[in-house]
Amino acid sequence: MRRILTVLIVSACIISLYGFRSGWLAADSKVVTLNRAGQVTSRITDGDMIRLQIKLSQSLAQQEQINFTFEDDGVVLGSCVIPGGGDGCQTEAFLSLGWRWDAGGAAQNSRVVNAYGNGNRLLGQSDALEINPRPVVMVHGFISSWESWKAYLGPDGFLAPIGLQGFALGDGQVDGVMNTGALTDPTGRTNTIAQNAEIEGQYIAGVKKATGAEMVDLVVHSMGGMISRYYIDRVMQDRDVAQLIMLGSPMGGSDCSVLPAALGFYLPASIEIRQSYMQGVFNNQIIHRHGVEFYDLGGTPILEEFKSPCTGVPNDTVVSFDSINAIKLKSEKIDIIHSELTLSSEVFESFVKPLLQKSAGMFTVGADPEPATVKSNSLQFTRVYTGHVDSGGSAELTITIDPNVTVASFALFDPTRSVAVSVVGASGKEIALDAEKNGFMQVDDPASMIYLGYGFPNPKPGLWKVSVLATDKTPATGADFAVSVYFVGGAMLSAQSSTLIPKIGEQVQLNAEVSLDGQLLDITQAQAVIRDPDGGIEKIDFAPGGKITTVWTPKLSGTHGIDVVVTGTAPDGSSVERTAFLSVDVQPNTSKLQVTGNLALVIGLLVLLLGLIVLFIFRGVRKIARRKPSP
Repeated sequence: MRRILTVLIVSACIISLYGFRSGWLAADSKVVTLNRAGQVTSRITDGDMIRLQIKLSQSLAQQEQINFTFEDDGVVLGSCVIPGGGDGCQTEAFLSLGWRWDAGGAAQNSRVVNAYGNGNRLLGQSDALEINPRPVVMVHGFISSWESWKAYLGPDGFLAPIGLQGFALGDGQVDGVMNTGALTDPTGRTNTIAQNAEIEGQYIAGVKKATGAEMVDLVVHSMGGMISRYYIDRVMQDRDVAQLIMLGSPMGGSDCSVLPAALGFYLPASIEIRQSYMQGVFNNQIIHRHGVEFYDLGGTPILEEFKSPCTGVPNDTVVSFDSINAIKLKSEKIDIIHSELTLSSEVFESFVKPLLQKSAGMFTVGADPEPATVKSNSLQFTRVYTGHVDSGGSAELTITIDPNVTVASFALFDPTRSVAVSVVGASGKEIALDAEKNGFMQVDDPASMIYLGYGFPNPKPGLWKVSVLATDKTPATGADFAVSVYFVGGAMLSAQSSTLIPKIGEQVQLNAEVSLDGQLLDITQAQAVIRDPDGGIEKIDFAPGGKITTVWTPKLSGTHGIDVVVTGTAPDGSSVERTAFLSVDVQPNTSKLQVTGNLALVIGLLVLLLGLIVLFIFRGVRKIARRKPSP
């Protein structure tokens, strides 16, 4: 009997051990989730920093790797190793990105985590973990406000049906209002990209506090992409952005911005959008992504150059697809114009929504790319023509189109969106502008950098006349306007500055030359028109010649626009006019500030030392006076 009992006990032990190793006793083991503070939690928000931990009912005889997965998904969420003789382990801290969504994009209000050992043996399972979705923060662009995101907000907005809470920067849900320009105050100074990025940081912090989330998704439009890149690179401390989803953000800038800048409107933002600033300055400094993936959707309805008002094709009227891809990111195309990107349900359903519903395992680390290479702009602009139309009046511009030009494309900016135009070609006949023949367009969105656009394939060389006409919609005070014209073909202007980031007081050399079919042309007149961040203008003339140069000494810090305007003579004697739009970011002269600071420190120490000497002498005199006997 004793022998039988012994056999039964030994058998039970063997069976129990085998059962444990086979996962039969997994119910006696426990998987738990630890939050950022290391505390066990039963609820998280998608993206929270967590650890997974398993505690076995018995120790293991040998080392074993543990892989954690969802009950209904084979994606490995995290791993840890239980050493031989140990009974538990926990993963390194990681971001729970995508836990809210399954691979099909369906929301999961709760998830169960399984722990598997060697041979895919189930060793433990968690209780149901409640998963809340990440909030979505939306950032507007140039001359815009939070209202550009109204289609996303509220119970009838795009986000509500998929259970996401939306916050549009400036909407008052939490503190923070950016200034990228106001239509009611075009000459008012805007914030810089850096200043708006600081405000974006305050807003994100407010959203995190209000929702308890540790991470947000950023969905941004146009210039909001540049501001958000700056936030991620320079302002963000611990990573709190899951992904940057951009709509029409010009990573290489847009020369359409030279139109409002020429009027001194919306500075310095209108200079910071320039191609020369984004490619030459911004993209070489703002390169750190801290693991955040970048996506950008480019509108591409405009495919023909003569139908493109002020940038290369394909484009969305003001941002080219080349500009979308000026830095390394994941991009897609859609046939929708720039001003409609935040309003379109197609944009949301096909591009934004799938990214917001990415599941665990779909997030990768956004690596920091090398600084972007500056690309030459194949578009050649004349000068930007500016003027004012009185109520009931008109203004006439004369524009020279030189031989060999295959496309001439015009853009007009009018913040009142009230003027009309008529065009008389070099033949002396008025041209009826047509959407198909001339790409004529009218963009009514007040935040757009253009109002009217039209162009001409193979234009007749000579003098063209453009009349800007007031209409019954023009305000009683009239309307300011700016007109740009770019050419494809013909003469090519090349202009550079010796440095893109000078200091106050540092000499900057400006160089320019014009060529036609490889032949250097004689420049008869040239001028650098320099606009500072506050709208002040300085003009510097070049001496005429072939390769011309001049020197400028900046006196004010901040982003400056430099328009190099030249007039040359072609071999056939015809006049050639071209403009290059440069940008430089002038830095404070920190060395002088440091000298001043050091001098102040030295003076302060000398004053302190002198005071101590005087105090010492005074105390000595008092002691002597006490020792002196009374008469």
